[in-house]
Amino acid sequence: MNFAEAEKKIKHLRSVIERHNRLYYVFARPEISDREYDRLYAELEALEKLSPALITPDSPTQRVGGEPLREFRQVRHSFPMMSLANTYSRDELVRFHERIQRLLSGEKFSYVLEPKIDGAAIALRYEKGLLQLGSTRGDGITGDDITANLRAIPSIPLRLAGDRTPEIIEFRGEVFMPRRDFLALNRAREEEGLEPFANPRNAAAGSLKLLDAREAGRRPLDAVFYGAGEIAGINLATHEEMLAALKLFGLKTPPKYWKCLSLEEVFRALDELKAMRPDFPFETDGGVLKVNERGLYAALGATAKSPRWAAAFKYEPERAETTLKSITVQVGRTGVLTPVAELEPVFLSGSTINRATLHNAGEIQRKDVRIGDRVFIEKAGEVIPEVVSVNIAARRGHEKTFKMPESCPVCGGEITRRPGEVAHRCENLQCPAQLKRWLRHFAARGAMDIEGLGEALVDQLVDRGMARNPADLYFLKKEQIAGLERMAEKSAANLMTAIEDSKKRDLWRLIFALGIRQVGAKMAQTLETHFTGLDEIMAADRETLEKIPDLGPVAADAIAAFFKMERNISLITRLKEAGVRWKAGSKTKSGPLAGKTFVLTGALAGYSRPEAEELIRRRGGRAASAVSKKTSFVVAGNEPGSKLAQAQKLGIPVLSEEEFRKMLDE
Repeated sequence: MNFAEAEKKIKHLRSVIERHNRLYYVFARPEISDREYDRLYAELEALEKLSPALITPDSPTQRVGGEPLREFRQVRHSFPMMSLANTYSRDELVRFHERIQRLLSGEKFSYVLEPKIDGAAIALRYEKGLLQLGSTRGDGITGDDITANLRAIPSIPLRLAGDRTPEIIEFRGEVFMPRRDFLALNRAREEEGLEPFANPRNAAAGSLKLLDAREAGRRPLDAVFYGAGEIAGINLATHEEMLAALKLFGLKTPPKYWKCLSLEEVFRALDELKAMRPDFPFETDGGVLKVNERGLYAALGATAKSPRWAAAFKYEPERAETTLKSITVQVGRTGVLTPVAELEPVFLSGSTINRATLHNAGEIQRKDVRIGDRVFIEKAGEVIPEVVSVNIAARRGHEKTFKMPESCPVCGGEITRRPGEVAHRCENLQCPAQLKRWLRHFAARGAMDIEGLGEALVDQLVDRGMARNPADLYFLKKEQIAGLERMAEKSAANLMTAIEDSKKRDLWRLIFALGIRQVGAKMAQTLETHFTGLDEIMAADRETLEKIPDLGPVAADAIAAFFKMERNISLITRLKEAGVRWKAGSKTKSGPLAGKTFVLTGALAGYSRPEAEELIRRRGGRAASAVSKKTSFVVAGNEPGSKLAQAQKLGIPVLSEEEFRKMLDE
């Protein structure tokens, strides 16, 4: 193939791939299989490697790359990114409507109502159809150039769809983090002792300001667009036409909007929108009302901050007021202390709430929360109850300031705060609270899988001093178990059988069960793959560990430190004495899937997640938790998550469950 033929083929492939990207990310109507998409992507990638001079910034293969930025440069908006005036009552909307009627002197007009997306405002500038600049709102006049990070979001096209793209067009919208992904991100941050994001909007905004676009690309971000700034080469007479053009050019638009010919229709639409809020993937606290006819905007004008042709209507937040009776402190498996508000029961968003998270001591101090306060409760991400503020006016002087305990509330051990962390930790590794969670983790299905060792039984074993670490489980006698509450001879015999069976688990299960910080199941499997056995892992230093793919310096430090502690060395020795004989890993895995790395996303109908990963490993493959350029295949089940988007972005082959099953059978 000569240069001209390669150029023609590359242009064709890019056009086809971008079309399928729009169908998948914007319209949710894929026309081809993941396998076919991957074939097209691989063909494009191969052609570009053969002809690197033909690689352009808008190619689907160029979404993420480059070195981290030192700082963001400032860019000036071609037209100010104004904020909207907020209204909070229907009376205010009536006055807004009357003001427009007065300014237009009898001119006919209509409205469009769309959801108010609670995200991070951005602008995208396209020139001749190519994305040239992406920026934050900033102060409305200037913003930060975050083009590299925005290019990493799969739903943002690098080139506009269609043959008749305008000379210049600047789209405006919001980047958001879906609720489910926000909650998962916060749980992971709190477990590591990091400050959780206050809400999905903060999570999205923080992700956009990451200096490394590759890291930003790993965050589950999406974008919706609803407006424009500078336009040259196209005429959009109404806001409806604007939304249609956005969709035609390949950008996501609000999932629902209402055209309203009267204020009465606006009020009905607001009621419908309120009922639909839980169905949207993004947070929305109201609706945005805009005059539909864009030709009237000049006559309506603007204030110093807001256009007069639009207004935001905000719903009253779903919150409840109740009394904070006390603050208790929970101790997690890693020793992190989490303050919890104990509340007078109150009904909120369909359920009765009697406890709410306070996250950490810094959050309590920032909100000035005191025991005895009347507090307002909302559901963060509409799921987790959270104390959002205090009714200061209701204070009577008897409220008490809360202080984090100086010693662990469970064991009395030392409390510390590590550099760079907001969390307080109990440093006593024998703390009963930590020990109970450790034993439950050790016995869990994904770890040593000791069936029957539930929460109530673990509590008794720890409280009676029968188990001070996981190795003690293997020295228990049936008579001891049978003597515990709600345990009979048969239950005790079944548990002893389960404990005995657990002595023959795979090495990675034991590594995971040990509860090493930073080491989840996937990391444990990685360690099993790279070492011949546990002794070799225990002897590895930080430098050796850090050379392993997917294992960074923080995890390397945690693993090396764990196996240097005398307590943990003794634990491994006692496990060996008890007859625990784990199946050793191997540096040179063999089998039909040798050298292949798989990532699973979504629910598989025929396998549980651990079963599928085990089948991969038995055939010599590797099951990883995150998608990277080194991933061989992503297996997509029902309702796949953001990993599927990552795979599409990086050109990783995606297998359906049926294709995955055939590969295993072969």
